Amino acid sequence: MPVRLLFLTALIAMASCRDRSRAEPETPSDLARAEFNGSYPDNVEPNGVVRDVEIVAAPSELPLVDGKALQVWAYNGQVPGPVLRVRLGETLRVHFTNNLPQETTIHWHGVRLPNAMDGVPGVTQPPVPPGGEFIYEFTPKDAGTFWFHPHVRSSEQVERGLYGVLVVEEASPPPYSQDLVWVLDDWRLDASGQIDPNFNTRHDLAMDGRWGGAITINGRTDTVLRVRPGERIRLRLLNSANGRVFAPDFGDLDAQAIAVDGLYLPSPVPASGFELAPGNRLDVDLVFDRSSSAPLEIWDRFIARRPNRLATVEIDGDLVDTPRFASPAHAHVPAWSGATTIPIEHTFVLDAQSGGELGIQWTIDGVAFAGHDHAMAPALTLERDRFYHLSFSNTSPRIHPIHLHGMFFRLLTRNGAPSGETWFRDTVLIHPREQIDIGLVPTEAGTWMMHCHILEHAEAGMMTTIAVAP
Repeated sequence: MPVRLLFLTALIAMASCRDRSRAEPETPSDLARAEFNGSYPDNVEPNGVVRDVEIVAAPSELPLVDGKALQVWAYNGQVPGPVLRVRLGETLRVHFTNNLPQETTIHWHGVRLPNAMDGVPGVTQPPVPPGGEFIYEFTPKDAGTFWFHPHVRSSEQVERGLYGVLVVEEASPPPYSQDLVWVLDDWRLDASGQIDPNFNTRHDLAMDGRWGGAITINGRTDTVLRVRPGERIRLRLLNSANGRVFAPDFGDLDAQAIAVDGLYLPSPVPASGFELAPGNRLDVDLVFDRSSSAPLEIWDRFIARRPNRLATVEIDGDLVDTPRFASPAHAHVPAWSGATTIPIEHTFVLDAQSGGELGIQWTIDGVAFAGHDHAMAPALTLERDRFYHLSFSNTSPRIHPIHLHGMFFRLLTRNGAPSGETWFRDTVLIHPREQIDIGLVPTEAGTWMMHCHILEHAEAGMMTTIAVAP
């Protein structure tokens, strides 16, 4: 080889070595982002199937709670509203009509969708006036249990009965004996047996929101789950209450949690004792003992000194073969064990102060949301497809279930200690005087709401927005 060519080759090799030496090592944030890969799809290709649905919000009178006529606001004349079921890849098109005396919207809680379809007045769409219409259309990206409800005067409209469930099934759903939806709620009734019309009272605003004495599943207090011995059931639980937290206790039943807030866990965990805050969903895999014959009970034990019976389980009939298949809870969820060493991007401070139209303002970073008709700058701007370490400091003596629109996150720590959770969420209960850390990778561009899902707290200002840049 000529000397000149050897010299050029050596120079190129030396330059290459210098370039490699100058390459920055992967940062902890880069590693956390790489670990996130494969957690859930960035997109789902529509398969061409469009599910057209009509939803009408209107006053109704229904036999709810103990079976007596109750004046409510309802979707399609039922409370809970319709359970919408679509398969992954299908497009949902909802023709919505508002026949209420108030303006309203539909928010699709937990669904990753185009920002314009999120149903937040003044942020993603104008409110739908009485007599008005709006079309929501999107292709869900995730299979799971989600729900829908108003995002206008939610503390009143949800309490009056406006909520429904969206189930997004896999292309080939697991072959359970039954796939059931239970919507947990509580109702505050007045002396006449109707919904107490006093909303956003000073007591409810100052405490943990509006809690009612009549606890229902799917609108009734007399729920009985009837199964045959050997059945395997998927039970989808939703807490649609304004403020009440549930902690279901399945007793001796073989009950395994397989999904939280719509997304599968990496492996099943015992379902009993899970704190189901307003907005949370929990999918439970129930296998019934072939030899059981006596009635069983499911209880709510969030308030230990005052447990509430939720439902009775009756196992009767001919023995059936139990469906045998691996638990669908086999998702990839990043451990993010080193995430807490990554600097915190922002700490949100949750607290309260006097003032405002309601007399009490619940704040995030000292600011109360001024209302959907007032322009407010986002509290935080994130970049799409990057890992972030965020923190929440609850300096108040009340609980706050914080819900992030448009994104899932993993709870990393509570008061500095590892949370022990191995799953994603869209809503997390923050206890009094507690600090939590979360990790997330935003995947959906847009301006997204973040708020307390105790609806009275949100109404009194505990809402803000997070912008996700493309």
